[in-house]
Amino acid sequence: MLALAARKFAEDETLGTMETGGIARRFTHILAVATLGLSLLAAPVQAQGPGSVAVLADMLSPAVVNIGTSRRISGGGGMPFPEVPEGSPLEEFFDENNPNNGLGEEMMGEARSLGSGFIIDASGIVVTNNHVIDGADAIEVYLTDGTRLPATIMGADEKTDLAVLKIDAGRDLPFVEFGDSDDAVVGDWVMAIGNPFGLGGSVTLGIVSARNRDIQSGPYDQFIQTDAAINQGNSGGPLFDMDGNVVGINTAIIARGGSGLGIGFAVPGNLARPVLDQLIEFGETRRGWLGVGIQEVSEDIAASLGLDSVAGALVIDVTKGGPSEGLVSVGDIIRTFDGKPIAQMRDLPRVVAETSVGKDVPVIVLRDGQEVELRVTLGRLELGEQLVAEARRAAEPPPPEPEVAQEAPGLSALVGFEVAPVDDENRAEFGLPPETGGIVVTDVRGGSDAASKGVTPGMVVTEVNQKRIDTVDELDSLVGEAREAGRPAVLFKVVDVNGASRFIAVRLG
Repeated sequence: MLALAARKFAEDETLGTMETGGIARRFTHILAVATLGLSLLAAPVQAQGPGSVAVLADMLSPAVVNIGTSRRISGGGGMPFPEVPEGSPLEEFFDENNPNNGLGEEMMGEARSLGSGFIIDASGIVVTNNHVIDGADAIEVYLTDGTRLPATIMGADEKTDLAVLKIDAGRDLPFVEFGDSDDAVVGDWVMAIGNPFGLGGSVTLGIVSARNRDIQSGPYDQFIQTDAAINQGNSGGPLFDMDGNVVGINTAIIARGGSGLGIGFAVPGNLARPVLDQLIEFGETRRGWLGVGIQEVSEDIAASLGLDSVAGALVIDVTKGGPSEGLVSVGDIIRTFDGKPIAQMRDLPRVVAETSVGKDVPVIVLRDGQEVELRVTLGRLELGEQLVAEARRAAEPPPPEPEVAQEAPGLSALVGFEVAPVDDENRAEFGLPPETGGIVVTDVRGGSDAASKGVTPGMVVTEVNQKRIDTVDELDSLVGEAREAGRPAVLFKVVDVNGASRFIAVRLG
């Protein structure tokens, strides 16, 4: 009787939640507590899974679609046909009768792929992954009733791997809505519906396994990890909570040998929605842009600056003509942006991108050990990327070559590398541009901390502990000061042979 009552309760809870929402959830929660108390007195508690999701799956499935794409590719080949040596008396005969004549290596073949998507508006707006439709010459959307419709691309975003399609069914279509993905916490049940391996209409159930996963797929990684089965063909499909709201867009899996390993990743709905809104309205993204280059604040960097925390994003360059020019300085550590704490470097690009273009934003930086509040009016990232590319092509030459100084004795023992003034000889040896001046790394001791951090011969050292240097003596003096002050590491700003700059904290020997 208790088992039957418990099963009936689970079924009633599922149905009640869908029909009456929060009131039903509160009532069934009270009922569950009461039932649990009686069960503990009457019999041992038996573990049970979630109630059936059949009603929920049946209600949501019509809004989930299959997406088929095709594109023309070269090298399609043709019918096998013998080749004859050039100049053969039969050459003309074979050319005239070759069924592949005029095609050869340029004959086009067709590549097809399948994916998933879901309708978010009755007019036929479909969300999917960018990689599902990228490069497609033709896109078709398959509804659950068997209808096949051509689709056009409203907009796509490579950075978040999202795309929006438009179909016209001549009627209103069933659709689903986004929920608050921040409410989907670790341990919550979630359901995926999609088109794995072209099977169509497959429903899988699991839980939220982790939040804020960075899998190095893009600049804004903040994935929801789930163990709900996601396979090839599920890409672009929805991840639902138990209220039937979309909390994620299934995007990636960890696979081996073409098979999934039970770990899937979904773009959170709260990250996706502003991107999708922009794609629908403008056909492109319009992200905020701060105009700085940043890197992680490692433990060694924090130690070299006397900090007790690795929170924030370390500024390594400020784009000329960008929003931060004249406000943010190289070496600043950005701690908060628009009131949002920057716990890790990767947090900053995401929160900046989510902020409106033209907004006047408070930015708190740590400068020379003191917090400084700045006000920065954001630019537009898409235009900023063009500005950065142009600046790199027309980069200013480094400062003029300084006076020659002798290599600092004992430097290798302290920081694991040796330096010398830039001259014609080491310009030729390391392939440095003719106008390069300053101090160049000439040798790195194997097994040193510098070697493990990526210091290599040919790098030009421009700063030590955030102070500009022009001579070997200045570098040696600043390293000595750090040692005398008891600093465990020294912070170097270096420029590699490609012109890219970064900070490297090297532990003192």
